[in-house]
Amino acid sequence: MIIRSTERTALFIDGSSLYSASRGLGFDVDYRKMLEFFTSRCNLLRAYYYAAILDTEEYSPIKPLTDWLSYNGYFLVTKTAREFTDHNGRRRIKGNMDIEIAVDMMEAAPRLDHAILFTGDSDFRRAVEAVQRMGVRVSVVSSMRSSPPLIGDDLRRQADRFVDLADIADEFTRRPAEPRTRQAPIRHPADQLSEPDDLDNE
Repeated sequence: MIIRSTERTALFIDGSSLYSASRGLGFDVDYRKMLEFFTSRCNLLRAYYYAAILDTEEYSPIKPLTDWLSYNGYFLVTKTAREFTDHNGRRRIKGNMDIEIAVDMMEAAPRLDHAILFTGDSDFRRAVEAVQRMGVRVSVVSSMRSSPPLIGDDLRRQADRFVDLADIADEFTRRPAEPRTRQAPIRHPADQLSEPDDLDNE
């Protein structure tokens, strides 16, 4: 990834997309290290994190993460998610944040030199193109090494630079097998409601 220290930069993190990519690669994201990584290398104006949250009275497993992010340097954008049951009888959560991310990118563009978008969704191609026409360099972070690949061809071609998450993961992730430290990385538990048997046994 090309990061210039003088560039006004913002992160736009599609939380569910980043979680899927890191999980597919066998990593856990350390959001504290992620913020430190970018803050030390550029003029980071803002780090947006987008998450859809169930609007129920039940405890949400994503809440500890979103609470931590909102108090530790991230600008949290949330919306109400919808819960449904898929054809296998599993509980699933649907909450698309595409519009929120696209609007924020467009509004921020006049004040940015570099936008770093964490997603693989090709629906963002048009928004990326529009931001580029405003003079903003756009890097897209996702993965082609996961199975299946999580980056759409249209988005990868449109970006000024595509960065595979696997290539920069060592800067702000840890492998689940590694022992936890006192300041353990915060994991994204977005799909734990739907896959209770897939939780860590730590």
